[in-house]
Amino acid sequence: MKKHNFSAGPCILPQEVFKEASQAVLDFNNSGLSILEISHRSKDFVDVMEEARSLALELLGLEGKGYKALFLQGGASTQFLMTAYNLLQTKAGYLNTGAWSDKALKEAKFFGEIVEVASSKDSNFNFIPKGFDIPNDLDYLHLTSNNTIYGTQLKEFPSANAPLVCDMSSDIFSRQLDFSKFSIIYAGAQKNMGPAGATLVIIKEDILGKIERQIPSILDYQVHISKGSMFNTPPVYSVYVSMLTMRWLKKLGGIAAIEELNEKKSKLIYSEIDLNPLFQGFATKEDRSNMNATFTLVNEDLKETFDTMWKEAEINGINGHRSIGGYRASMYNAMTLESVATLVDVMGDLERKA
Repeated sequence: MKKHNFSAGPCILPQEVFKEASQAVLDFNNSGLSILEISHRSKDFVDVMEEARSLALELLGLEGKGYKALFLQGGASTQFLMTAYNLLQTKAGYLNTGAWSDKALKEAKFFGEIVEVASSKDSNFNFIPKGFDIPNDLDYLHLTSNNTIYGTQLKEFPSANAPLVCDMSSDIFSRQLDFSKFSIIYAGAQKNMGPAGATLVIIKEDILGKIERQIPSILDYQVHISKGSMFNTPPVYSVYVSMLTMRWLKKLGGIAAIEELNEKKSKLIYSEIDLNPLFQGFATKEDRSNMNATFTLVNEDLKETFDTMWKEAEINGINGHRSIGGYRASMYNAMTLESVATLVDVMGDLERKA
């Protein structure tokens, strides 16, 4: 029996993607070779890379608008470094809303002055700061759209007199936005796209080439663009599964269709958190993430009972991050409404037994 997988990442992927990807491990495109052993320079994989990059721009509504899509390595953590290396000449702004934006900020300090425009760190990142001032002389403003650990999500994005750079690792392709507002979007694959190993980077080309420092080739966006994401050996399997996942999303009806499902899932679990007296949410209500619902037991004496109940229901991966404890239900695009309902039923059963 397939478990209800609420893991924060690596995480759930669509079953039809698993099936097609598993067949490709044995024989890719009837080539007699596995996807794990084909040359990344072969036509079969070049076609995969081109389709993956094209699908990313299509789903985000950025085709023909001066953007390039790249699949790189090193996760979002390498993008903390690359964005600053390629864009930061004198000063950049960072909105600090969680552990990952905090790390991004620290990496950028190697390249110039960093302005922390606002932070919720003093409240253990349980809300998104609002109404803050943004300096007019920034090289860029960096945001993190969704915070997996704390279960918060930006619902509105600030306007700035600077390019917007956004880490969308944990909510890419999950909701409709005007993606043309952003100059760089980056996202690790292991939440809504595919297995760990690939990082999608969307770049508006005209923001590049404006800094004076020399950039090592492997960290230079312009090099990767010129080589079509093939400057070094790409993570073939991760790119392939990401392509399959984007195909699946397009077939469903794209981001508009999946956003509707994601709203239903989040409403279902947050309603239970708010109505069930045994639980309380961690994040401020107006900033709650549709991807990661964080909550705790009001009475920790019930923890052993609750843990036994959700495990018996074949639920996996809802333990909260060690920094805040409690529970975290990650509901990425491939999570079904039925799986969320299963968790909600267990929470309701606990109330009836208590």
